[in-house]
Formats: sequence, structure tokens, C-alpha cells
Amino acid sequence: MNNFSLIKTSGPARAGELVTAHGVIPTPVFMPVGSQATVKTLTPDEIKALGARLILSNTYHLYLRPGVEVIKKLGGLHRFMGWDGAILTDSGGYQVFSLSALSKVTDEGVTFRSHIDGSPHFITPEMVVDLQEELGSDVAMVLDEPSASDAPLSQVRQAMERTHRWAERSLVSHKRANQQLFAIVQGGFSPELRRQSAEFLASLDFPGYALGGLSLGEPKELTWETARQMLQYLPKDKPRYLMGVGSPEDVVEAVGLGIDMMDCVLPTRVARNGALFTRKGRINIDNAVFRAVESPIESGCDCYTCAHFSPAYVSHLFRAQELLAYRLTTIHNLRFMVRLMDDIRKAILDGSFDSFRKDFLSGYQTTDESVRLEQKQKWIKARKPEID
Repeated sequence: MNNFSLIKTSGPARAGELVTAHGVIPTPVFMPVGSQATVKTLTPDEIKALGARLILSNTYHLYLRPGVEVIKKLGGLHRFMGWDGAILTDSGGYQVFSLSALSKVTDEGVTFRSHIDGSPHFITPEMVVDLQEELGSDVAMVLDEPSASDAPLSQVRQAMERTHRWAERSLVSHKRANQQLFAIVQGGFSPELRRQSAEFLASLDFPGYALGGLSLGEPKELTWETARQMLQYLPKDKPRYLMGVGSPEDVVEAVGLGIDMMDCVLPTRVARNGALFTRKGRINIDNAVFRAVESPIESGCDCYTCAHFSPAYVSHLFRAQELLAYRLTTIHNLRFMVRLMDDIRKAILDGSFDSFRKDFLSGYQTTDESVRLEQKQKWIKARKPEID
């Protein structure tokens, strides 16, 4: 049974619906990230009030703390975190490989050490499927082996082929009827390997497909060109998920390529550092210019923050290091993303997405590309845990 229906296209951009055990998700959709069974600073009711219907949690983090067995005994992930909407669980493959300098991979599985206490662990593709079945998420991801952006072609090919074997094993192992299992396309930045990966995984007839190994510090044009090449080999009647994309301008570009699902820690993480999204670009609420501003952060925004508080007040909270600052900015950024996705979907449905894309990008001031790449590379070298 195909749980995804394509309703309308506007050029490559697609509007559809993903049917899950916890509701129908209009696509394209952006997923707020709650790696450790919480979207930082917000309650589930607040997330629901923002209009979010699908959130992402991370199997790696939940496996290490508090433990999947604990969550299972307490009724599954939805009940454990008090969220009755849909949940997608990432397999944690990226975290296993990026957070453990001592990880060792074989065809059987991966040996790694916890980034929390250094304890040793071993996981297989089948174990990762079983963990996600016990969590009870609506969408689960296979375990894959990502490769570094600068890895030699032979190593990229080896990782891709291992990802394919793991995908086959995951599909055989998966038994939960009310959970959809998505495959992850790999292949680095080689058009030929990406084609092989997309075609092979498409032949296995997964319910959905993710584009892995992108948005990891490479130039954006390389991201878009690689994604564009891959999409032509993936089924048109299945959802396409671009992992790790979450800046407003990137979301608009991704939808324009034909992407249906996205996630990223960016909106919540930058919010906690005082960066707020507006239709003209990011602003830093801690800047002196906002210390006496009374008008809303963004005119026309219907979020709780803009409806009740001035930029001057939010700026004061940041300078005073009050915890409410992080809640108010997170509310604003996530509501911004939900409203953006609603506007994108509306534009697709009425056939005006190309005009919408051009208007949005012409009015949105993006972060300088060289600065963005430098910041991303610093983060990757530091190997900071991707926890949100």
C-alpha cells in the first residue's frame, strides 16, 4: 500500500499528502527536530499550536539515553514524550559515524563508543530497525554508512554498496505494519554512484526515500546539483526526503527541485542564539538597534511571541540571560517555518510556485556563502554532537 499521494505539481515542486498512523501530513513539510524526545524549550502542546504535525527524533540518542527499553515500557515514544502527532525517527547512522572517533564498520554492523560516557556498543541494521519498531515511530530510517565529502571515490563506492546491503537486510527485518521504513540514497558527489544508488534502492520498493550525505559543508550549488540528478531516478509516487536542510532559502530551493520532506536543527539552534527569521532574512535580536523597538519582530506574523512581546523585550531577555528568551525565539522561528511551508504549498496548489520562489529569494538576504562554509567546517572539525 502506498501511503503517499501526489495532489498537484507546479513545475518540479510537489504538493501531496503522507498518511501516517498519527495523522495525514500535508507536503512539502519541514520537521522540527527533537533528537532526545523533545523540541528544545517547548512543550508538545506549544509545538502543536505552531501548526507542526511531524517531528523528528533520533534513535542513536534515545538508545543511549534513556534507553529504548525504558521508552517501550512506558508506552512508546509518543506516550513517553506526550506528543500525539507523527514522529520520524532517524536511524542515528550519521551520529554513530560522526560522534565516535573510534567507530569501526564491517558488513555485519558498527562498533562505536558512546559520546556520553565512552561505553562500547555494537549495532546492526536489523537492531536499528528493531529499536525503531519498539519506539513506535510513524516513519523509520534504515541504517546507512555516510561518507565524508572529501573521501576517495573507492571509499564512497564501498560505503554506498554497504548501505545497499544494509537496506536489503533492513527491509527483510522490518515487520511493524503501521510504520513506514525509508531508504537512504548515498554515493557522495559522483553522479554515476548517485544514479546507481537511487536506481538500486528504488528497485526495492521502499515506502519513501531520503537523500543522504548532503548539507554537510559542501557549496550549496553542489548540493542542489547532486539532489537534482538523484531525483530523476527516484519514484515519482513516493516521498522524497532531503536530510539536514532547514534555512528558509534552502527550503524554498529544495521544494523547487521536487523535495517533499526536510528537517534541520537550524531554526531552533539559531533561535537560542538570538537569530530570528523574517521574510527579509535573519536578524540578531541582541543587536543594539532592537533595544527600544516596539513594533513586532515581523509585521504580519501570528506567532505568540510577535503577538505579545516587543523586540525590545526579547532583546532584554537575551541580555539578562533569562530562559524565556530561548522559548520566545524558538516559538517565532518554528512558526515562521510552518507559515513558510503553508505558503509554499498554497503556491504549488495554485500553480504559482515559480513566481513565489523568485519573489521570496529576491527579498530574502541570505548568510554570506563563504561565512556559512567556514562556520560549517569549523563545526564538523569540532565534531560537536548534533543534539536538538
